[in-house]
Order: sequence, then structure tokens, then C-alpha cells
Amino acid sequence: MPIGILVKTMMTRPPVKIESNASVQAAAKEMVKHRVGSIIIVKKKNPIGIITETDLNKKIVARGKDPRKLKVMDIMSSPIVFTHPNDDLEVAVEKMEGHKIKRLPVVDKGKIVGVITNTDIARASPEMIDILNFRLKMRNELPAIKETSTSGICESCGGYSGDLRFENDQWVCENCRDIES
Repeated sequence: MPIGILVKTMMTRPPVKIESNASVQAAAKEMVKHRVGSIIIVKKKNPIGIITETDLNKKIVARGKDPRKLKVMDIMSSPIVFTHPNDDLEVAVEKMEGHKIKRLPVVDKGKIVGVITNTDIARASPEMIDILNFRLKMRNELPAIKETSTSGICESCGGYSGDLRFENDQWVCENCRDIES
């Protein structure tokens, strides 16, 4: 069940962007200037990749390469994994977990409109990450718990129940089980 918080309410905007033919050094300077951990690479205003602090460390510093001589398109991660501004926060967190990334560009109609990060989520609600991670973990461990019942929030109606059961890929209360039957 979605948690009802939209990505657009938590994303950082405007996103920091740089053209694909810019140098890695120029990108690093922009990241420092805007105090961000990533920069979106664009070509003719269309997003084509992303560079993070980790990319700079692994692909430039650790290898002793000259950031003035390399173009951002040479080290960017592409294609970018992204989310939409009207996606539920749970969708964004699942993408971040699934791709093992900490920053997720937000794209609307082919244009980058923001970036959402683990830090954005934690800043808004520190316990949100624990709740989302717990729900993801529960979904991954379902075969072991399908036959049990538990208490919590029904993923169908959103109400509290002392008798949730896992049916049709979601935890549902007795009333919702009767409706779906």
C-alpha cells in the first residue's frame, strides 16, 4: 500500500545540471558550489546521466586521472534510474533499494525537475526510512510468514487491524479479505 507521500513534496529543486561536454572538474566545482552530492548530465536539456561523489572518487581520484581533461560523459552513470514527481515515496525508496543508489533524479515529461535523496527522506522524517525498509523487508520474507496473522495497518483500506493476513500480495484486514473474496 502506498504511504501517501508524494516524491514532489520531498525532492530538492531545482536540480543541479551540467552539459555532457563539460569537464569533470567543472562538474565537481558545480557540486561544491551548490553543496550537493550529485549532478545531472544533460544533452540539449535532456537528462542522459548522473555523476555522484562516489563516481568522482572511484573513477577520477582513485585512478589518478586529471579531471580537467575528462568530459562528464566519460564517467557518468547512464542510463539514469529515475522516478516521477507524483510517484508515492515508497516507489522511490524501492527503486533506490533495488538499484543500491542514494540519489534519484525526478523526471516529469522527459525533463529533470528535481532529485530525491536518502538525506531528503531522513530530514523530513527520520523514522520514515525505518518504516519503508521494514515494509520492503517484510515483502522479501513473505514465504515464511504467509500463513500467519499480525497486527498493523491494512494495505487495502489503511485502517488498523489486530488480524492482518497476507493475501493477494498485500496485508489485509478481515473486512478487506471479505470484500476481495
